[in-house]
Amino acid sequence: MSDNGAPPAGSGKLSKAGRQERIVAELRAGPTLRVSELATTLGVSTETIRRDLDELEARGLINRTYGGAVRPFGPEPTIRERHQMLVSEREIIAVAAARTISHGDVLIIGGGATTTHVARRLAAEKRDLKVFTDSFAVATVLAPNPTVEVFLCPGRYNGQEGCVSGAETIDYIGKIYANHAILGATGLTEDGPNDADIDAAATYRAMALRATDVTVVADHTKFDRAAISVYCRWPAISRLVTDQRPEGALRLILERAGVEVIVP
Repeated sequence: MSDNGAPPAGSGKLSKAGRQERIVAELRAGPTLRVSELATTLGVSTETIRRDLDELEARGLINRTYGGAVRPFGPEPTIRERHQMLVSEREIIAVAAARTISHGDVLIIGGGATTTHVARRLAAEKRDLKVFTDSFAVATVLAPNPTVEVFLCPGRYNGQEGCVSGAETIDYIGKIYANHAILGATGLTEDGPNDADIDAAATYRAMALRATDVTVVADHTKFDRAAISVYCRWPAISRLVTDQRPEGALRLILERAGVEVIVP
């Protein structure tokens, strides 16, 4: 069967159009697809599947990843909306993440709904912390603890996200040494944690480079979800604190990268 023709007589293989329709339908049923699995299911070569995925991505129907595809990017809720979502899951994650921090640690905490929950828990449980952050919400929830010193990064303020970003932010972070970085994510794919905002992703990337220990905090709805900018590869991440254990390809890549997965 050629890629641009109908299947030969007696063949059960789909045409190119039919094959691509099947790929899109499979992606609606599950968040990710693997090239090798699609090739086996559809009875074609992996090279044919890769060409199909490239064409579907060009049409905006899928997003390509290393080894497969994920659903197209969706809009990220605003920070105000995210603060009202999955509150119990985020609190569970915050409690577990706080256990990885010791009194007197130097932290970098990135902006986000889940990281704000972690910061609130740290303020309640820890003392003598030094915390650098790009987030007004993180700084605000830490402030009631008089033993916590908070350093707010300079930069261009994003009112929708309540964070600063830009060259000044990156330069400031580049002069910091920290025991831990605590970072959120829009999504977690085999490529790494990602963010829907390119500037926020650049800030997270800079934060990860300045910490000895890097923790990503994200609930299960982020699994296999792709956003526009991958800010780290998994080998650069020390641990993932989440509310459910990842499965499938994401679980395998985390194991191979040596990422500790903490599920309370």
